[in-house]
Amino acid sequence: MADVEKAVPAAAAGAPAAEGAGDAAATGRSAGGAVGAVLRRWRTQDALERSGSALRAGAWAFSLLAFLVMACNEHGDWMQFDRYEEYRYIVAVGLLAFIYTTLQLLRHGVHLTGGQDLQPKSGLIVDFAGDQVTAYLMMSALSAAIPITNRMREGADNVFTDSSAASISMAFFAFVCLALSALISGFKLAKQTYI
Repeated sequence: MADVEKAVPAAAAGAPAAEGAGDAAATGRSAGGAVGAVLRRWRTQDALERSGSALRAGAWAFSLLAFLVMACNEHGDWMQFDRYEEYRYIVAVGLLAFIYTTLQLLRHGVHLTGGQDLQPKSGLIVDFAGDQVTAYLMMSALSAAIPITNRMREGADNVFTDSSAASISMAFFAFVCLALSALISGFKLAKQTYI
């Protein structure tokens, strides 16, 4: 009986030590969990930065192609892009989108290499508003050019209408890149703290 009584206090005395060890292990896990959460957040932010830049690079290339293909679409007589205001509009918006994405890529390149950037909140607002406006303008330009191209292709399917269709396609891909970039910019803006 005496052995049992001695064993119970020894087990009871060992219990707080085991609980203390469990608390230390739990504290280590929670500290590791916090570090892991911070690392995951940094990786997510880095992936968002890089994907936003990649989408703007895609928009840059597609808007440049849309602009160049339409601007070079001159084949004499009625097959001159500048005779149609819809095609002049797509050239103007393609050039605007090219300039916007060039400036954004330069700005983000400076930021990613550790240079000075706009204030975080104002930079996010510029990204979101610029992506939205440029995407809507691009969609407006290509939707204005589609009907006239379809009417021309019904009468004559030639190099002029094919070039016009190619330019419209490039404008659409630029729109998709800018729209996805606007979604990412909006997500980053929504996650911004106001304190």
